[in-house]
Amino acid sequence: MAPVLGINACRARSGGAVAHVIGLIDRSDPERHGFEALHLWAFDGLLARVPDQPWLHKHSTGRWQASVGLELFWERFLLPGEARRAGAELLFNVDAGSVCPFRPSVTMSQDMLPFEPGEIDRYPVGKARLRLEALRRLQSAALRRADGAIFLTRYSAERIGLVTGPLRSTAIVPHGIDQRFLDMSAPVAKESLRECIYVSNAAPYKHQWHVVEAIAQLRKEGIPLRLTLVGGGSGHAMQRLRMAVARHDPQGEFVTLAPFVPHAEIPELLARAEMFLFASSCESMPVTLLEGMAVGLPIACSERGPMPDILQDAGVYFNPESPVSIANAVGALARKPVESNAYAVRAKAIAQCFSWQRCADQTFDFLLSTLERSHGERIAE
Repeated sequence: MAPVLGINACRARSGGAVAHVIGLIDRSDPERHGFEALHLWAFDGLLARVPDQPWLHKHSTGRWQASVGLELFWERFLLPGEARRAGAELLFNVDAGSVCPFRPSVTMSQDMLPFEPGEIDRYPVGKARLRLEALRRLQSAALRRADGAIFLTRYSAERIGLVTGPLRSTAIVPHGIDQRFLDMSAPVAKESLRECIYVSNAAPYKHQWHVVEAIAQLRKEGIPLRLTLVGGGSGHAMQRLRMAVARHDPQGEFVTLAPFVPHAEIPELLARAEMFLFASSCESMPVTLLEGMAVGLPIACSERGPMPDILQDAGVYFNPESPVSIANAVGALARKPVESNAYAVRAKAIAQCFSWQRCADQTFDFLLSTLERSHGERIAE
């Protein structure tokens, strides 16, 4: 009889983590992937979004999802028993912050921020910084405890590995892209590129204020660019962004600050843009960059992290902390629209490789091989 797989998604709250669980299960085929059934533990909002399947058993975390403290208690002390009673032979933790001691297990890392050198220093001493330092310790311990670890990019595996040390077994499995982006027709090649878009919430490592300054500089040079920043935000980063807009665009001529919008509305926003900007200095997997690639936009991109591995030769790069560097990259695209459209065609072709089916196949292959290896090790003991 094929084994039963447990999936611990109780901590999957971010947009990327939720999309991963939905995409993974939507493309799963337990019989073909070597499992009899899947048991999913998650909060109610996620369970409602996961399509029902005859082989999928959903379990709500119930009252334990009311707070982080209660959730951690449930995960540490109650989930192992629930998983065993469900017949799970392997537990897949989709968040590296897991404290569940169930073995054998595979844990996935989706958070680069606690591990990227220098990024924590962007946060002033306070609650946010203490949280990141705590996550660094918690996630390191979870990855070391697991029988297998999944990383989204080779870059994140190497960087995080410098902190955790050697792990038992690892795999690189990138996220997929929502099919709506892949199915979009590439924008018609244009003789001029003016409408720029950057999709991301304001955060210390997203550098939207430098982008505003760069666009202002290009306008002074006679290139009439307009910039839409989508994602909203709060705190010091949002304050810094608003100050940059007030300084460089006091009349509201070329910068639009759009709030957070549901993911389903992003394709329409990208369809109206002519150039995609991505200025993050820290990512485990740059999903919004992939989406810009999938719709076929010319892209000016941060040179940091895994971004060059994802975009490859299909865009121009810049130092996200240098407005001059950003202006040079964006200006290079705006001044040569024909060459820029060629970049866009190449980016869309690369994006086709990032499917949820590929993600599901690679993930379940690794889960099954980890379980088989664990069985072999126990027999050898």
